[in-house]
Amino acid sequence: MSDIYLKEQSYKIIGICMEVHNILGRGHSEVVYKDALEYELRVNGIPFEREKIYEILYKEIILPRKYVADFVVYDEIIFEVKAISQLTNSDTKQTLNYLASSKNKLGLLVNFGEYSLKYKRIIL
Repeated sequence: MSDIYLKEQSYKIIGICMEVHNILGRGHSEVVYKDALEYELRVNGIPFEREKIYEILYKEIILPRKYVADFVVYDEIIFEVKAISQLTNSDTKQTLNYLASSKNKLGLLVNFGEYSLKYKRIIL
């Protein structure tokens, strides 16, 4: 049996998400959850960048539009935050696009908009 890729780091991030969801519940806008997550990441000593920009390469040019990942955690994990009624295939595709642009292999897609926290590990 193979090990889960970035298992410890993923568990720490999801644990922080559960803490935020337990305190705030559902119903807030996405930015409120991101602000709370930024605080929790910082006080837990977890390295991250918020709203990291990735260029999109097309042939020999860089397109004018960019991708903006909500968070990049541990320099390796794309961490996308949603506050919607339920996750969709479009949300998964968005995370996959960010993974492809960043050259990272793991994405965490987390939804705070449901009664209980929902998340997906997405591997590229």
